[in-house]
Amino acid sequence: MKASISLGAPASSAPITGGDLFAALCVVVIWGMNFVAMKVALHDFTPFQLGAIRYVFAALPLVLFIKRPQLPVSWLICYGFVQGVGQFGLLFVALESGMTAALASVLMQTQLFFTTILGAVLLHERIGSSLRVGLALAAAGLACFAFNFFGGKAAGDVTLLGLTLNLCAAAMWGVLNIITRKAQHAFPSYDALQLVVWASLVPIVPFIALGLLFDPPASRWQWMHAGSGAWVSAAYLGWIATILAYTTWTGLFKRHPANRVAPFSLGVPLVGLVAGIGLLGETITPWQWAGIGFVVAALATVLLGRGALRIFIR
Repeated sequence: MKASISLGAPASSAPITGGDLFAALCVVVIWGMNFVAMKVALHDFTPFQLGAIRYVFAALPLVLFIKRPQLPVSWLICYGFVQGVGQFGLLFVALESGMTAALASVLMQTQLFFTTILGAVLLHERIGSSLRVGLALAAAGLACFAFNFFGGKAAGDVTLLGLTLNLCAAAMWGVLNIITRKAQHAFPSYDALQLVVWASLVPIVPFIALGLLFDPPASRWQWMHAGSGAWVSAAYLGWIATILAYTTWTGLFKRHPANRVAPFSLGVPLVGLVAGIGLLGETITPWQWAGIGFVVAALATVLLGRGALRIFIR
C-alpha cells in the first residue's frame, strides 16, 4: 500500500511510455493484491505479530545499505509510528475483527478525503468543486455501508467494528499524508525511499509491545508455527508492496505530472475487489456494492478533475 509523499523534483510533460504504463499497472496489481496477502498472513499471525514482521521485512536488509534520510529523528519516529501502528496496525486489526480484503481495498482509498479535510483544517488548503462533489459522493457511499448494520448485525463477512477500524486506518493514512507534506516543505531534499526504509524500524518494538499486552498468552508464540504461506505473504507486504511498488510509483511521479499518474490508483480497489472475491471467496452485499460504486465515483471525480465532474453533472 502506497504512502503519498510529495516529490521535490518537477515532473516532465513527456507522454507516458509503454514501459511506464506497464510499471504503473504492475503497481496497481501489487497494491490490489496487498489486501489478500494480509488476509492470508492473518490466518497464522496475530495483527500485532504481522505488523512487527512486516516492518522487519521492509527494513531488512535495505537499512544496512541505504543511508539515513536527511531528516531529524523526530520526523522518522512520527512518520513510522503513524504509518505502522496507526495506519497498518488499525487495518490489520480491522481485517481480523471483521472486514473483507475486497471491501478494505475500497475503504482505504477514502484516505484521499481524510487528507482533503485535514489539509483544509491544518494547512488551509482550498477545497475545489471536484473535491466537494467527491466528498458528497464518498459520504453517500459511507451511508450505504452503514445501512448494512441496522439492528446491530454483521453484513456478510463485515462487522461494524471492522468497518470503523478500517475507516480509522484510512484516516491515519490521511494524517500521514499531512506529515509528509510538511516534511517536504521543511526538508525538500530528503530522499523518499530512505525515509520509508528507515522509518520501518520505528513500528517494530511498539508492535511487539502491543502483542505482549493484548494478544492472548496462547497466541504469543503463534508466529513460530506459521506456515510458509503466511511468511511469503509477510515478505510480500514488506518487500514487494512497500519497497518495490513504492519505489516504482515514486519514479513515475518523478517522470510525469501527478495528474497523469494518480488516476492509475483507481485500479487498486478494482483489483482488490476481484482478488478478494475470486481468490478468497468473499461476498459483497447489495448495499456494499452501492457504497463501492459511490466511493469509486468519488475517487474518479477527484482524481480525474473537471472532466469527471462534467460527467456527473451533465
